[in-house]
Amino acid sequence: MPDAPPFPTPLRTGDFDYDLPERLIAQAPARPRDSARLLVVGDGRLEDRGVLDLPAMLDPGDVLVVNDTRVIPARLHGRRGEARVEIMLNRAEGGGLWHALIRNARRLRPGDTVAIEGAEGCVARVVERDGGSALLDFGPDQAALAAALEQAGEVPLPPYIHRDGKPGAEDVADYQTIFAERPGAVAAPTASLHFTDQLLAALDARGIRRATVTLHVGAGTFLPVREDDPRAHHIHQEWCDVSPEAADTINQARAEGRRVVAVGTTALRTTESAAREDGTVAPFRGLTDLYILPGYRFRAVDALVTNFHLPKSTLLMLVSAFAGTRRMRAAYAHAVAQEYRFFSYGDGSLLFRCDQDSPA
Repeated sequence: MPDAPPFPTPLRTGDFDYDLPERLIAQAPARPRDSARLLVVGDGRLEDRGVLDLPAMLDPGDVLVVNDTRVIPARLHGRRGEARVEIMLNRAEGGGLWHALIRNARRLRPGDTVAIEGAEGCVARVVERDGGSALLDFGPDQAALAAALEQAGEVPLPPYIHRDGKPGAEDVADYQTIFAERPGAVAAPTASLHFTDQLLAALDARGIRRATVTLHVGAGTFLPVREDDPRAHHIHQEWCDVSPEAADTINQARAEGRRVVAVGTTALRTTESAAREDGTVAPFRGLTDLYILPGYRFRAVDALVTNFHLPKSTLLMLVSAFAGTRRMRAAYAHAVAQEYRFFSYGDGSLLFRCDQDSPA
């Protein structure tokens, strides 16, 4: 990444850019999943480790916060008359309503109906449209919609993962985490893709506890930041849930002086959305649009397991806020030089929080 201006001068999206050879964009996960590499980023150090080393990097009593969202086959193709549209379901609004991102959305008007290809009888009515997004009504029969998605929907792989034709059966399995329970995400919480039964057993043996939260990842996670000032970027709302049990587990760890380790940026954003000023976490269920940029004061999360993120993305800005802009610049330069694998199917990193007033 280019040199960033001294904190706290205005942020620039270009400060979060870096050069990445295309060959380093992973097109499939490591096999087995827990054989991926892990770059440890701490106080003045970079360590090349492996995902299976994670238990040794944590202390007994630390808590991993994991996201149990389950990816749904959210990409649909439809027709309004002769016009074809691509629908990316983004967020369930209840009662059969879905906020969706639409390719070729200019062909749609409120009141139009769209027939879903490959799912006989499945029709969506356009309730409203706003630019490239729309509110669609699939009707109140949720079981029928779920069946239509299984029949006609596609796994919504990110645009940088290339396939000849539709994603195959292997991707259906690969793009789902070991924690996946609650359907609703249109993108995987990819840090969790590294976890296996073997790794979980090692973490249990080490005395690492787990708290499970939910954030249904929306299609907005793929949207680039196009504005020169990242603060002008709009982040889509996503539904999340922190149960009383999860809040209690996190709060007990904090009271004991243990660390709270978020597995993925989704788990971090969910936890921070529910955090109080004193760092304790309250039960929470609802929408979050928490947008974390350098200068954000983290309240509850001490460490973060995460993959390597796209240039100029909100997630690269988040990890820079967490671990320090200069530190992350060095980490990404090291990862490129050492040919780590990047993005959703790529390698991981373990970041420790930097609480200084400048992006160290």
